[in-house]
Formats: sequence, C-alpha cells, structure tokens
Amino acid sequence: MTTPHAHAPLPRGIDADAAARLAAPFAVLADPSRLRIVYGLVEGGPMCVSDIAAVAGTGESATSHQLAKLRSAGVVRSERKGREIWYQVADAHIRLLLDVAAEHYLAAGHLADAARVSPGSTKPTSTKPSSTTHSEPPNP
Repeated sequence: MTTPHAHAPLPRGIDADAAARLAAPFAVLADPSRLRIVYGLVEGGPMCVSDIAAVAGTGESATSHQLAKLRSAGVVRSERKGREIWYQVADAHIRLLLDVAAEHYLAAGHLADAARVSPGSTKPTSTKPSSTTHSEPPNP
C-alpha cells in the first residue's frame, strides 16, 4: 500500500464517462477534412452538401460521409429543405473552441511544422522536430 504524498489534495479530475463524452467532438475534429468542413460552416452559415464540398475542397460523396460523422458526434445538425439536406454547426461554442485552438496553435507558432501539410497527405512537409513544448513558453 502506498502512503499519500505530503502536498495539497489531488485534483478530482474527470470521470471516465464524462471524459468520453468530452473527447468525442475533439476526436471527430482531429481530421483535417472534417475541420475544413466545420470551419466552412462556422464562417458561411448553413449550407447544402454541394456548397460545403466546394468550400472545403472535397468531393460531395466524401463530404457527405464526413458530415455524417460530424452529425453523429453532435458537432453539426441537419435539416431537410425540399430535396436537399442543409447542415449547420450544432452549437455556437464550436466556433469558440476553434478560435481558441487556432489562436494557441496557429497564431502563436505552436506546431508550425505539423500545420504545413502537403495537399492529399497527412504527413508534415518538414520532418524537423519542433523545439517548442507545451510546458515551456517559446523564446522570442
């Protein structure tokens, strides 16, 4: 049996069920194609699949497939309008999450090499390791 450390009480953390629910939207947004789709909807408002595909630079079939995943994760919602299905971001907080992530990781220069991905690839164009860690602030 281990004895407790002599420091402040450990944080409660998050239970497994809540962690799984919280991770779901982040997991689905981790795909670059889905992220471009969501950004298009955040910036352009409700759109049909063909318009979303044009904005995201993907085919309509692939866009439909990705939208189904986004919808099942609760990131987007859909509404039938005649023969078309229109999609929009399910919650205004999605924009807040994306803005904070972009400000931290893109504008601040974090993950600069990882952000440089060649079209059609998920591998960075540079293999140089990043010298910035999340535990230390970047050097000016």
